[in-house]
Amino acid sequence: MKRSTADIVRAYGPFPEAAPVNGVTYDGTHVWFASGDRLNALDTESGEIVRTIDVLAHAGTAFDGRHLFQIADDRIQRIDPADGSVIDTIPSPGGDDSGLAWAEGALWVGQYRDRKIHQLDPKTGAILRTIESNRLVTGVTWLDGELWHGARDDEGSELRRLDGTTGEVIESVALPAGTFVSGLESDGTDRFYCGGGKSGTVTAVRRPR
Repeated sequence: MKRSTADIVRAYGPFPEAAPVNGVTYDGTHVWFASGDRLNALDTESGEIVRTIDVLAHAGTAFDGRHLFQIADDRIQRIDPADGSVIDTIPSPGGDDSGLAWAEGALWVGQYRDRKIHQLDPKTGAILRTIESNRLVTGVTWLDGELWHGARDDEGSELRRLDGTTGEVIESVALPAGTFVSGLESDGTDRFYCGGGKSGTVTAVRRPR
């Protein structure tokens, strides 16, 4: 397994008015992060919140190129970012849902204490397959066909790249001591955005090469 230490590009926040940071996603322009009762659009150049949507936002967040998806209790909401309306909902797997991503035409949900990542049918919420992890799962994303997730154990937090079929750990990127990843998303090229939970921050980490 390849190991490295996180190269921190920039830290955003804390945002006292939008804490804690739960799920994180990226729409090609802004980083969106969930903070309990709203979604927040973060301008990564200025570091400012430039827009909010009032919607229940308890855990993972995702973007499919058109709509935002947001975990709220036992449901996953599909949201029109143009006007903030909830178009429809599907059931979430339940339990400790902790991450959400869009890839390969499906939603991917991380489950914290269950240490699992589920692939879901985005229309029905049906579980299509499950990948097991041996760490607490704190966020999930895909980048260039590679599955990454935030992970935590007694030794700290890390970003892990898994084999998307077997769940084997291929790479581990150690995060600074005391860091907690509450959401994870890539920008599609060279960096990851990590939610910081109760710290109210978002951290950009350079993709390892």
